[in-house]
Amino acid sequence: MSSRIIPTLRYQDPASAIEWLCKAFGFERHLVVTGDEGRVEHAQLTLNGDMIMLGPVRDGPFDKLQKTPGAVGGVGTQSPYIVVDDVDAHYRRAVDAGAEIMMEPEDQGYGGRLYACRDPEGHLWNFGSYDPWQP
Repeated sequence: MSSRIIPTLRYQDPASAIEWLCKAFGFERHLVVTGDEGRVEHAQLTLNGDMIMLGPVRDGPFDKLQKTPGAVGGVGTQSPYIVVDDVDAHYRRAVDAGAEIMMEPEDQGYGGRLYACRDPEGHLWNFGSYDPWQP
């Protein structure tokens, strides 16, 4: 089944972000569209059948509506939650890639295990084993 809700993010350096997200979190390139001089204009990355989309910071109408964490004082205004099978292994992979850990892996009172981190441009990510679709 394909996901019908797809988070979108903006990056100052989308090419570096793609490399890092694949290395740190295990995303795979689904589609990467480049423009002039090889600059990434749009990308679709997948992880376990789910997708995120990302693109560069621009000076267009949509960019007046969505900012990077760096443009708003380093805080996030949203954060994807992604279900992973092995939180601790995923955490170690992210740490090895240089993720800034915001919350260490911890069992949650509602079930599952969770950790939170930031990518190199400050976007906040949550990875956990709690799957709200499962009974």
